[in-house]
Amino acid sequence: DITWGAGGSTADLSLDLALHMHQTGHVANMHLTCTNMDVSIIRDALQKCLDGGIRNIVALRGDPPEGQSEWTATDGGFTCALDLVKYIRSEFGNDFGIAVAGYPEGHPNAITDLKTEEEVESMSEAERKRCSVINGVTAVCRDEDYRKEMDYLKEKVDAGADVIITQMFFDPEVFVNWVRDCREWGIDCPIIPGLMCINAYAGFRKMVGFCKTRVPPALEEKMESLKDDKDAVKQFGIDYGAEVCQRLLDSGACGLHFYTLNLEKVVYGTLDKLGISDGLLEKSNEKDAASMIAMGSAWAKKGDTVKSSSGEGTVVEIKADGSAVVEIGGRTHELAKGSYEKLGNAV
Repeated sequence: DITWGAGGSTADLSLDLALHMHQTGHVANMHLTCTNMDVSIIRDALQKCLDGGIRNIVALRGDPPEGQSEWTATDGGFTCALDLVKYIRSEFGNDFGIAVAGYPEGHPNAITDLKTEEEVESMSEAERKRCSVINGVTAVCRDEDYRKEMDYLKEKVDAGADVIITQMFFDPEVFVNWVRDCREWGIDCPIIPGLMCINAYAGFRKMVGFCKTRVPPALEEKMESLKDDKDAVKQFGIDYGAEVCQRLLDSGACGLHFYTLNLEKVVYGTLDKLGISDGLLEKSNEKDAASMIAMGSAWAKKGDTVKSSSGEGTVVEIKADGSAVVEIGGRTHELAKGSYEKLGNAV
């Protein structure tokens, strides 16, 4: 899979990488977002994919562009992934296989923080099975919003999506229940679970908070017990990853989709443990892990905490070219786009 930066910030690089993958004998699956994107740019990217032999597109709305906390559409542009699916089918027919995103716990924008004990107590049985508790706050996609999410997913499939790849989750039962609901909604296409490997305690906490992901009590307890032992966390990531994958495969999942973050060790170990591969773990090499920084430092905005070679600090300003003015140790530094990594959200 080749991801597409927010607002098309990595458009040329993403396309070049996808084409290189195809030319070297790999099956490229290129993500394409319509966030803050002119329709002509999207059409040009699709045409280049078609001409270059790429046939798999993941159609997404995408994240807000750098420096923005909310998503907005461009004039005459697309407003959602459904628009993008419809456009691809209308302009290119069946030339592409189209994947879309699914959210077993509900899209983060559809998840509500419950502010009172009465709200928590009022949750339905289904809500209790998909809710999360982060820093003492219970969050859940309420049943009414969940139904809207399912209706929208069905629209994407009816418009021409061939397959669904899900958002990350750590509770396999959430996925199993959600797939059952999809089938009851008449969503009959293949559904591939999206799996975020546990590579490090800090990264685990960051993604759980960002996506408001449910963490089963046993997993919560285990991660807390291992948080100061990075090697033990990675080994547990392999063990837990294999356990979750086996449960999903036993439930009928047609495949597995790993969000690797360019780190292979836990994925290789998981595949070895499942018996899908043999000896991959021995070939892993993560000496370059420290240099793995999201291109464009997606999602960073004023007030966020970021890390760079100059140290950790707070974003004071995001400029139009993606560079950031960051206060570090009482002094301001201007950091080039792609040279800083977001660590935490503005308070």
